[in-house]
Amino acid sequence: MDHFSSDEIENVFKWGRQIHRLNCCKDRILEKHLEPYDITAAQFKVMLLMNREGLATSSELCRCIMLDSGAMSRMLDRLENKKMIKRVRSTTDRRQFHLELTAQGQEFCRQIPLIAVKAFNDLLQPFTPAEFNEFDRMLTKLLVHAGI
Repeated sequence: MDHFSSDEIENVFKWGRQIHRLNCCKDRILEKHLEPYDITAAQFKVMLLMNREGLATSSELCRCIMLDSGAMSRMLDRLENKKMIKRVRSTTDRRQFHLELTAQGQEFCRQIPLIAVKAFNDLLQPFTPAEFNEFDRMLTKLLVHAGI
C-alpha cells in the first residue's frame, strides 16, 4: 500500500526527519545515563554486541553497526584506551586480531541492563501502556517487513 504520492514529498521528508530525530533523541538519553561511565552511545553499542552477541572482530562489529572500518578502528582504540577491551592477535592468522572484554569491560557490561532500562523508560515515558503496546506492534511490523 502506498501512503504517499510524489506531490507529498514534504511529508516524506518530515517522516524521515522524525525517525532520524527519534534515533538521535534515543542516543542523547542513553548518553545521559552513560556519563558516569565515560562511554558514548556508539561505544555502548559495541560493548553490548561484544557482551550479548559474542562479536569478537572489528569486521563483525562493522557489519552489525553499519560503520566503516576506519571509524570502527578509532572507536576500538578509544575503548582500548579506556581499558574496556583488548585486542588479542589471532593464533591462526597473525594478520587478524580478536577483541576481548577486559575485567573493567566485563564489569561495565554487568551494568548494561540497568542503563538500557533506564534510558528506554525515559524515552518511552510519554506512552500509556496501550500506546506502548501499539508502538511495539507497529515497530515490529515495519522491521519484519524490512527483513530485520
